[in-house]
Amino acid sequence: MKENKEIEKLLLDDTAYNKLMKTKIEKEFIKEVESAKSVKTNEITDIKKVPQELIFSKNAVFEIINKTSKTKSYITGVQAEGFLGTKYSERENLLKGETDSFVNGNNYIKFIKVKNV
Repeated sequence: MKENKEIEKLLLDDTAYNKLMKTKIEKEFIKEVESAKSVKTNEITDIKKVPQELIFSKNAVFEIINKTSKTKSYITGVQAEGFLGTKYSERENLLKGETDSFVNGNNYIKFIKVKNV
């Protein structure tokens, strides 16, 4: 009975309850972060080692640099294939791994990595 009174007192005291919940949430968060760190993604950065079907997929990452505005951003392989348009020889060179970049107008597009899922 005395134990129940202590639990009731603990629950009624907001600061003690908040402290207890805060430590519990922090422990769960730390555990979640540690488990996220242990998950390794398999990334391939050498275009020669990438399977052809993954080069222009949504798992591929390309860097696009605009020469005139000096800006840099990242696009998927699907978007990079759109930049190629009708440049079939450059597309074949990328698929064979002979080159990892191409130029389209004012944009320089370079292969960065592919997440092998």
